[in-house]
Amino acid sequence: MQVFRGLQHARLLEAGPSAVTVGNFDGVHRGHQAMLALLTSEARHRGLVPTVLSFEPHPRDFFAARAGTPEKAPARIATLRDKLVELERCGIERAVVLRFDERFAAQSPQAFVDDVLRRGLQARYVLVGDDFRFGARRAGDYAMLDAAGEAGGFDVARMMSYEVHGLRVSSSAVREALAAGDMALAAGLLGRPYGISGHVVHGRKLGRKLGPGFPTLNLRFPHPRPAAQGIFVVRTHGLGPAPLDGVASLGVRPTVDDAGRVLLEVHCLDWPASLGAEGGYGKLVGVELLHKLRDEARYDGLDALAAAIAQDVSDARAWLAAHAAERRQTTRDRIQGA
Repeated sequence: MQVFRGLQHARLLEAGPSAVTVGNFDGVHRGHQAMLALLTSEARHRGLVPTVLSFEPHPRDFFAARAGTPEKAPARIATLRDKLVELERCGIERAVVLRFDERFAAQSPQAFVDDVLRRGLQARYVLVGDDFRFGARRAGDYAMLDAAGEAGGFDVARMMSYEVHGLRVSSSAVREALAAGDMALAAGLLGRPYGISGHVVHGRKLGRKLGPGFPTLNLRFPHPRPAAQGIFVVRTHGLGPAPLDGVASLGVRPTVDDAGRVLLEVHCLDWPASLGAEGGYGKLVGVELLHKLRDEARYDGLDALAAAIAQDVSDARAWLAAHAAERRQTTRDRIQGA
């Protein structure tokens, strides 16, 4: 998949006409996936390049910061990396990420159509959601876009809400599930376990000094407000042929001295000897958050923190054992019922 930061790229024009959908696509949930499937199908039949136009920062981040109320910005489900990976998995061949700033926010609906869709992306087909708005003060709506498409030579289509078991699938619904620690509901809305990927970076190596030792893999989460926070049972991919079970903290680490940065700190329960103590650094790993154990907490000293981590490890092992037993029973029931 080609990724472009902005519209001023010769290769973007050389790629040819596109079928475009526009949105933030935070999480790339099942509603997004259904829209992307329709987009790629239309692109294939029309001989167009399936293209996603997205924004960074999130427009609501921008408006919240401009109003001096950053706390009103939405919590972030996925990093930009993870969003792009999921878009590619859905068949998107070109992603264009535009910076949402004061200039872009002031753009009129007609300028958005002319400068972004027609000239920038060479759109021949545009697919949007049922609540799509665009341009300064969200003045543009579907009817305006449809009329602009008829005048400008591109088709416009609208996809209505997508539901799972009667629940409208949306990024807001995913955020609510993650905030509540309902990882099963989040997985149902996403169509996969909720996960975060990134390169393992060096930290203070404090975990090695706590109690019996709890070395961790550290991944940065670049947004200050992740949609999920707390202590989780996790499964890590990318360190070898098999995934590694573990326990992880996602948040700001309120007990340690350099608290404030958002980190995902993963302690693998059974570290492969073949990797050695330093074998994880620099590797690109994916971490699935399977079950929430508890919220983050502040402890009176490192001894108390070590005791809490030891309990988390014990609870994670117990959950994984029970979950494995449930899977075996389900398998037996299916075989017996066949």
